[in-house]
Amino acid sequence: MNARKKRLLGVLSGIAAIVVATDAGAAPMAYVPNERSGTISIIDTATDKVVGEFEAGARPRGLALSRDGKLLYVSDQKADGLLIVDVVARRVVGQIELGDSPEGVSVSPDGKWVAAAVEETNIVALIDTATNQVAARIKVEGKNPEHAVFSPDGRWLYVSAELGSTIDVVDVSARKPVASISLGQRPRGIAFTPGGQVAYVACEVASVVFAVDVATKRPLASIKAGEATNGLVMRPDGKRVFVSNGRSGSVSAIDTTTNQVVATIPVGKRPWNMAITPDGRKLYVANGRSNSVSVIDAVENRRLTDIAVGELPWGVVIH
Repeated sequence: MNARKKRLLGVLSGIAAIVVATDAGAAPMAYVPNERSGTISIIDTATDKVVGEFEAGARPRGLALSRDGKLLYVSDQKADGLLIVDVVARRVVGQIELGDSPEGVSVSPDGKWVAAAVEETNIVALIDTATNQVAARIKVEGKNPEHAVFSPDGRWLYVSAELGSTIDVVDVSARKPVASISLGQRPRGIAFTPGGQVAYVACEVASVVFAVDVATKRPLASIKAGEATNGLVMRPDGKRVFVSNGRSGSVSAIDTTTNQVVATIPVGKRPWNMAITPDGRKLYVANGRSNSVSVIDAVENRRLTDIAVGELPWGVVIH
């Protein structure tokens, strides 16, 4: 091989290495369901700009990503179903019937199951991701279940109920509730510590966040944050849990060691559900009444910017 060809191959190899490195280091995307617009906005977390938007049902609310990030599972309140969205193609590729008024959605840690809270029938639907079929419809005691969240080991589902003051604990393998934990009125958001020892639950009417011992199923602490505590998200290192305060228009940062509020950050109107980047540095908050997403520095606890999205954003997921 002559010197010129060697130099050309070297240049091409260098370009290929840069492309691979760029792809490998690409920032995650944030996906935001806009209830009133019937769309999902896509935010590049590197630039905090909306880079796309696509239609997804008539009233998208809860959403979760498959483990590989290729599929979005979106509850559509109008269709009473779960939409399956191809993230690359940005289009709906399937739909699963759930029942009246589905809301919160989560994916199990192993990626084998999707759980969807179905409000009007008081059930949690458990969907097999290999077949996209409902494997179980689990009746819960709480009225109007809103969120169904897997514990980090996938053993439990914690289910909040808007019209009550308890959390249902569902044994996933047995597919039945095994406990009901009394907390404050109208429990909503749920977040677990990384090891799964403690679950945090935001109770909206009580405006209190409860820390619950997962082993004993008993409250450990009650934490007063802002007014109408709602969405919850845990920082990946487990040192902070963040709660949105719907009526206060703020997000509170709670130290999980002391269970004390250490910062309160103003955001938009009616902050709701949230997500955090995998590196734990940036928090994205859906502001339902401001039609925006606030971006928070989750280390320094300060607002960085606001991003305009569609009408009535419900939450955020990031991959």
